[in-house]
Amino acid sequence: MRLGGSIMEQFANPDEWIQLLGQEGYTAAYFPVERSGEEAQEYAKAAVAADIVIAEVGAWSNPLAEEETERKKAIALCQERLALADQVGARCCVNVSGSLSSKWDGPHPDNLTPHTFDAVVESVRTIIDAVDPVRTYYTLEPMPWMYPDSADSYLALLKAVNRSRFAVHFDPVNLVCSPQLYYQNAAMIRDFVRKLGPHIKSCHAKDILIRESLTVHLDEVRPGLGELDYRTLLTELAKLDPDTPLMIEHLQAKQEYVAAGQYIRSVAAQLDIDMSVEGKN
Repeated sequence: MRLGGSIMEQFANPDEWIQLLGQEGYTAAYFPVERSGEEAQEYAKAAVAADIVIAEVGAWSNPLAEEETERKKAIALCQERLALADQVGARCCVNVSGSLSSKWDGPHPDNLTPHTFDAVVESVRTIIDAVDPVRTYYTLEPMPWMYPDSADSYLALLKAVNRSRFAVHFDPVNLVCSPQLYYQNAAMIRDFVRKLGPHIKSCHAKDILIRESLTVHLDEVRPGLGELDYRTLLTELAKLDPDTPLMIEHLQAKQEYVAAGQYIRSVAAQLDIDMSVEGKN
C-alpha cells in the first residue's frame, strides 16, 4: 500500500514537488496540475522517475445540479479531468456523484431515490463515454447522503453503469453516518473490501469521532483522534494491489499531516505492514 497526502508547502516545478513528497515519505500523491498539456506531462514523468503513484485527479463538481448550465459545466469538467487522469496515468479520477441540493455536495431529500440513482448512472456513462480512458478509471467518492452510500449501493452502481472504466473509491469515514456504523465500523470496512476490493483504486485516510451532545454529532478528525478502526482498515487494504494509495486529506497544517502519517505508520508497524518504502529522489 502507498501512503500519500496533501503538500502544504509551495513548489514551482516537478523537482521541488518530488522533493517535498520525499521529505514526507509519501509514495503516492494527489496530482497537482489541473489541465492536460506539457506541464502535466512533466509532472507525470517526474512521478514515474521517483516511483510516486499518482493516486487521484479531482473533478470536484456537481454533475446532478438542477440548473442546466451548472450541470453541463460540471460534466464537462469531469470529462476534462478524466482525460487528464488518463494522460498522466493516475489511478483514478474522482468526484462525488452529485446532489440535488443548492450546495454541490450537500444533503437533499431526493438524493437517495431510484430516480436520482438513474441520473447518476447516466451522468457517469456520459463522462466515461466521452473520454474513453485506457489508463485510468472514473470513480465516485462514497458519501453519507448521496450515492454510493454503502458497499451494496456501489455494487449496484457498478452493475448499472456497466463500463469497464468505472471503478471504486473508498472513504470509510464518509460511510459512517449513524452510531450503529460508528461502533461497528470494522465490520463495515471488512464488508466493503470483501465486496469491492478488486475495484478499489484509491482510499482516503481520515477519522471520525462521536460527540455526547444530542441528537447525533459525528465529526471528522485527524487519523488517530477518532474511532475508525485503522488496524482493520490497514489489514484489509494490505490484501489489495500493493500500489493502492491511502491518501491523508482535509487537514489544515503540515504538522497535522505529519502527525497523521506517524499514526498510520505506527499502526502499520504493529501489524507488520511495510509502509516505509520511500520514492527515489
